[in-house]
Amino acid sequence: MATTALNPGEDAQLQQTIEMFEVIVQSQPSDTQSLEILKEAYSKLGREEEVVHTSKRIAQAYLQLGQLSSAILEYETVLQRRPEDVDVRAALKQIEDRASNAAVQPAADVAAMPSLTETTMLRRKAKTRPAAADEVDDGRKSLYKIFVETRIITAGDFDLCWRNVDSTVAPPDVVEPFIQTLHEKGIYLIDKSLRLLSDKSRLAFLPLDRYDVDMDLARGFPAAVCRRWCVLPFDRMSKAVLVATANPFNQQAAKELAEATTHRLLWYVAVPNDLMSNLRKAFR
Repeated sequence: MATTALNPGEDAQLQQTIEMFEVIVQSQPSDTQSLEILKEAYSKLGREEEVVHTSKRIAQAYLQLGQLSSAILEYETVLQRRPEDVDVRAALKQIEDRASNAAVQPAADVAAMPSLTETTMLRRKAKTRPAAADEVDDGRKSLYKIFVETRIITAGDFDLCWRNVDSTVAPPDVVEPFIQTLHEKGIYLIDKSLRLLSDKSRLAFLPLDRYDVDMDLARGFPAAVCRRWCVLPFDRMSKAVLVATANPFNQQAAKELAEATTHRLLWYVAVPNDLMSNLRKAFR
């Protein structure tokens, strides 16, 4: 398959993307979002064997998640490249045998707590008047359920660390995320919060300190939105923009970012200090 010639910078960026996301999917093999990014990177580098192999990994991940139709579609993309692939044909036959059994829906203690995985397909919408304060879903209810109702912290500690943000005012600096405040006050360690939020939201953790952030991309988004919600668009892959956050249940942040781009948004959990330092570099 012919590929567009890449300059050294683009090649190096893709190599870094592959290195980073291979680490992510090794720890979270069912992360189809990261696998899709890997496949795209391999495709841009013309690495056909890795493209096919990653497609098979994506299909297997969908199978593990009980998403049979998505697995079938992914396997069919492999057959378009390799019509005689024995492994893929065998896998499709197994899926057909399972088709009569209803796919088990993932049990979800997060069903009442929509995460940003549900907003990755948001597109630019018509501008509307600012939402009233009680209409802003900034993730507070979800985080209260995760941290307080499970008795990880007290309601008093939650109120002490939670910051109500005025979405109509542009903040002069990056607003510190809730889990960072918890950590600084000695209430709950940041590493534990990150593991908890990654698990509950089903978003992968990304070590942002090891990533070459695309500052020009970040500056293409409204500074007020990025500072207010501490969210960082850090890379672009094809028609998707990768975004890092420390609050994966902040639907308002997702809506406001989506209004600033026609690209699909793919979300990752990151260390708050890394987010804040990169946002300050991007928006000085």
